[in-house]
Amino acid sequence: MADSLSTGLGEEKEKEKEDRERDSKAAKTEKSKEKDGVTETLGFNDKNGGSKGKKRNLSDLSLVRFITTELTRGYFLEHNEAKYTERRERVYTCLRIPKELEKLMTFGFFLCLDAFLYVFTLLPLRVILALLRLLTLPCCGLSGSRLLQPAQVCDVLKGFIMVLCYSMMSYVDYAMMYHLIRGQSVIKLYIIYNMLEVADRLFSSFGQDILDALYWTATEPKEKKRAHIGVIPHFFMAVLYVFLHAILIMVQATTLNVAFNSHNKSLLTIMMSNNFVEIKGSVFKKFEKNNLFQMSNSDIKERFTNYILLLIVCLRNMEQFSWNPDHLWVLFPDVVMVIASEVAVDIVKHAFITKFNDISADVYGEYRASLAFDLVSSRQKNAYTDYSDSVSRRMGFIPLPLALLLIRVVTSSVKIQGSLSFMCVLLFYLGMITLKVLNSIVLLGTSCVFVKEANMEEKLFDPPPSAVSSRANSRAHRTKHVHISPQQEPTADKGGISLVSDNSQPTTITESSAPTLPKSDSDTFLTTPDEEDDDKIINADTGLEGDGLKNRTPKKDLLEIDRFTICGNRID
Repeated sequence: MADSLSTGLGEEKEKEKEDRERDSKAAKTEKSKEKDGVTETLGFNDKNGGSKGKKRNLSDLSLVRFITTELTRGYFLEHNEAKYTERRERVYTCLRIPKELEKLMTFGFFLCLDAFLYVFTLLPLRVILALLRLLTLPCCGLSGSRLLQPAQVCDVLKGFIMVLCYSMMSYVDYAMMYHLIRGQSVIKLYIIYNMLEVADRLFSSFGQDILDALYWTATEPKEKKRAHIGVIPHFFMAVLYVFLHAILIMVQATTLNVAFNSHNKSLLTIMMSNNFVEIKGSVFKKFEKNNLFQMSNSDIKERFTNYILLLIVCLRNMEQFSWNPDHLWVLFPDVVMVIASEVAVDIVKHAFITKFNDISADVYGEYRASLAFDLVSSRQKNAYTDYSDSVSRRMGFIPLPLALLLIRVVTSSVKIQGSLSFMCVLLFYLGMITLKVLNSIVLLGTSCVFVKEANMEEKLFDPPPSAVSSRANSRAHRTKHVHISPQQEPTADKGGISLVSDNSQPTTITESSAPTLPKSDSDTFLTTPDEEDDDKIINADTGLEGDGLKNRTPKKDLLEIDRFTICGNRID
């Protein structure tokens, strides 16, 4: 009995052990299936596939499951929300560029028009008033130390330059120049036109310096009368510059006229394609706000100059066809095509420049405010320059050569005979004066609104900049320097600020001796962000960067940039 009971208990224990082993094996197989779930879904579970997987065709099963996974898998864009938000903002910025750019272009166009009309309307009247003052001085006596005010001296010099250059331009034969250029090949004319564009920018950049040197030499206070002789060489240099620049623009207008009158229009197409080459040369460059401001000013000047050149071409063609209005409609499609290509190239160029350099479209509003500030400041009592000269420095647009060429073309195209013709000329002149006055009033009101929106009213009362004050301001706005003795060895901590050991001598922080100017909210306006501005942490007390002891260059205000460095299309 005892043996049978013991054997029965042993068999039960063995059955329990077998059941436990089976349960453990089943649990292990389930865990292995969970671990190899991804592999199982792809159809590669060869180790733990089981009898069902062995019966099926493994290749068919993997292909079906792969296609099913590709058709049903998903993803969530909100996992990288910042990236897609930035891309969307870039698209919105590109869509805003045409509107903001054309606002700036329109405002700049009327600024150039105002300076251009000044040469035809108010400048002759101001010259006449200055000459009347000289003639009436013997009768009235000297009321002061100056015979003429500095502004009147500059006006008289401009009037004499225009008269002398016009007399020299009368000897230039436009018809001979036209046929000489027409006889050249298409490729040669294309090269000539490109060379003329480059030369025009160089002349504009250097020409305003010549004129300003003449104005300052004629008006600066002199102790000796012998010093006034220096005005003569400057005057002849200015006359030579205006004459050569007018000839250059005349050749450019003649080349464009040949392109309009060519039968197959191949030259006009090549010249228009030259605008698209400009995209390649500027889009893939590094640009900051100041560089983009210079390019925008150059585009404004280039667009206004092209409008005047198209006007000259239309006048010459209408003269050849005896002012037949039907021929104007023949020229109209080509004129629209040239203007449309210029606008399209400017929009594409600025859109991609702002996209690649992460510049907001609101920067064009700042550019408008800066141009408006020039106009408003020239109307102040402490103004140091005429508005037309300010536009010349800012945009590189010098109205004297272009106005001289237009006068030459109009006088040669339109014949004035009889009293009725003189009455028409007088009425046209009065109409130009009316247009100039209305344009100036609207521009001044709009500029005041722009300056007020930009919070720049306080800068209108600042003294005019000079060579000494500009250097003093740059030193005053410069960050403080830390002078450390040679024995000290600064060590950088984790925050990137240099620390000096306790055994070394204490550091002395010195400020520049230049007087500090009162700061306002407008002083931080129109500043250009430095490179990697977001990655650098500057200590306000010590002026130290995270890399160590470095002098931080101050951000330049667009209004503090020297106007002479912005002439033409110079990109620093």
